[in-house]
Amino acid sequence: MKGWVLFFCFSFSLLYSAAQDVEAIVKEADRLEAVPNEYAALLKYKEALKIKPDQIHALSKSSELCSRIGQRQTKEKVRDDYYAAAKIYAETALRIDSTSSEANTSMAIILGRTTLIKSGKEKVIAAKDLKKYVDAALKSNPSNFLAWHVLGRWHYEISNLNAIERAAVKILYGSFPPSSLKESIAAFEKSKALMGAFILNDYELARAYHRNDQNDKAIAILKEMMQLPNKTEDDASIKEKGQKLLKELQ
Repeated sequence: MKGWVLFFCFSFSLLYSAAQDVEAIVKEADRLEAVPNEYAALLKYKEALKIKPDQIHALSKSSELCSRIGQRQTKEKVRDDYYAAAKIYAETALRIDSTSSEANTSMAIILGRTTLIKSGKEKVIAAKDLKKYVDAALKSNPSNFLAWHVLGRWHYEISNLNAIERAAVKILYGSFPPSSLKESIAAFEKSKALMGAFILNDYELARAYHRNDQNDKAIAILKEMMQLPNKTEDDASIKEKGQKLLKELQ
């Protein structure tokens, strides 16, 4: 009996130690992402997953970072490999917890990266899947600023479909899903209210304002965006695009 007690205590201590290790590694990964050093952060999240493969946050962040890093790749094969990894991480997280707001958001992000840039029926099918995941993310956590941003992108893209794509929507959905530029702006504004310093969201909000003939608001948000510190490795290039749009509007 004493032997079993000692074995149980030893096993519990190992599990507790491993849990502490994972927590410390994930915390360091979060710090590296904030620096930002996204590739180093990704490696740290992967290190945590080697110890605890079902760590939802590490899986979701690995997916999100693969989506971001992949988008910056100039070689198509490398980019596609990152995107494939992003989808696998998101799928794994969703198998563990299909209600996770983080996991659903990471899946919506990779779908947006890989398919919303396309056109025709393929884009419409992807938009339907993306909406399902972003709705699930917001149902689990209505304060998920990133999910609100993705929803804003969804409304923006759907409201901007051409005639052929709209016909495909009617075939696939049965009727055109509720979407408008107004809804896009509202979602981007909600994201901004939840997370003020979010450069990508500010840029997309400015584009939506511009398309809605609200150029004064677009100019104001772009000027505000230029004063924000860069928080991701994409922010510098987003600011460049924002500066170009600002010059066109002034």
